[in-house]
Amino acid sequence: MPYRARHEKKSYFGCLSRLLTFALLAAMLIYPFVEPMMLETESVTLTGRDLPSDIGQLRLVYLSDIHEGPYFSHDRVVDLVRKVNALNADLVLLGGDYAVDSDGALAFFQNLPNIHARYGVYAVMGNHDRTVPESNLQAIRAAMVAAGVTPLVNEVQSVRIGASDIYLAGIDDVNNGWPDLTGVASRVRQEDYVIFLSHSPEVIPDALKAEDRNGRRSWFDLGLFGHTHGGQIVLVGQYLGISKVAPRYEQGWLVENRIDMLVSRGVGTSVLPVRIGRRPQIHLITVKAQ
Repeated sequence: MPYRARHEKKSYFGCLSRLLTFALLAAMLIYPFVEPMMLETESVTLTGRDLPSDIGQLRLVYLSDIHEGPYFSHDRVVDLVRKVNALNADLVLLGGDYAVDSDGALAFFQNLPNIHARYGVYAVMGNHDRTVPESNLQAIRAAMVAAGVTPLVNEVQSVRIGASDIYLAGIDDVNNGWPDLTGVASRVRQEDYVIFLSHSPEVIPDALKAEDRNGRRSWFDLGLFGHTHGGQIVLVGQYLGISKVAPRYEQGWLVENRIDMLVSRGVGTSVLPVRIGRRPQIHLITVKAQ
């Protein structure tokens, strides 16, 4: 049997150690650019205390913060719509920031593939959609309608389902737009089933204080928000300016005043084309009558 010197063994294991270290470092450098591609579909079932019993249940799909542009191609938008359509939603709800600026948002809706939903597709504006010029707002609204999407800019829309109605309330962006939270809240009643959409969760404290047409709070049943990307990079998102809200409102589900609320991590990325510990997501929400 040939003799192998000890220093040869050390050399072999030293080389293996260096290779493993290099592979680990490479993976650490590459992974943040891979995670934005790891789109998840979160499925949640809720009880809607004001959902009319004859409706039984609602199947909602919610998504936000697509940011079509240099880091999110139109081909990815097409694939995203394909995934949304496969979920067979009653309603599809869009949470804003469709591109990187208002010109991009206009192009987004002008080229948007058809989104299928039994009772319609509804959308609010994000801060990136409300960049100058202000005149783009009307152009984007028109492009939305042409694409089969109903804009909710300080508006309440009733949706007829069978013999009953539910209500979708949406406000303009709280940073770059002209939101009318008080006006929107005053158009519904506490006994209505209301889904409230705002791009940013910054509005949550004020929304919880707003009053319905009878002067009562808790005017909405389900609140859907985006904007934060969940911080996008775990632990440091706020320092990069990606998430500027209280940690409580950075991501996930919460309940306040008996109201279910979701802050989505969104689909695309902002500032940097990376994510760490904050995978992109869309949401399938089933609401059942009490």
